[in-house]
Amino acid sequence: MKDLVRKRARITRVRSAQHLLAASAAASAEAQVLHLESNAAKLASLRDSLTVESGTTTGAVLQNRGELAQRLDKARDGLNSAIVSARAAAEQKVAERLEARQRQESAAKLDARAVQAMADWTEARVTAAFRPKILKKQGNY
Repeated sequence: MKDLVRKRARITRVRSAQHLLAASAAASAEAQVLHLESNAAKLASLRDSLTVESGTTTGAVLQNRGELAQRLDKARDGLNSAIVSARAAAEQKVAERLEARQRQESAAKLDARAVQAMADWTEARVTAAFRPKILKKQGNY
């Protein structure tokens, strides 16, 4: 009985550690998504800052700004696919975290049941020691 309680406690500790790892991975994936989205917003802001003010400008300035704008757009488009894949990975990590949490809760319930069973068994043994023994009448042989 004690071995069962120890085994269930060990399983509970392992499941708790697994949940912590899954939660950490999910948080990391979410942070990656936020980082990529922040970079995309910065690229968009840079792109918007390339507008030409009214007035006289040279063709070289227009060409340089146009080329830089194209590069920023291309980089932002590349980030969009990275953001989509990072979101999918983050959703997968969140699902894994939820599954790990369910396993942790299940293991905790089993551990609690094993502890209660051990307590009941111990109490039954202790009370059994104090029960009066009924002496059987010995017959004549």
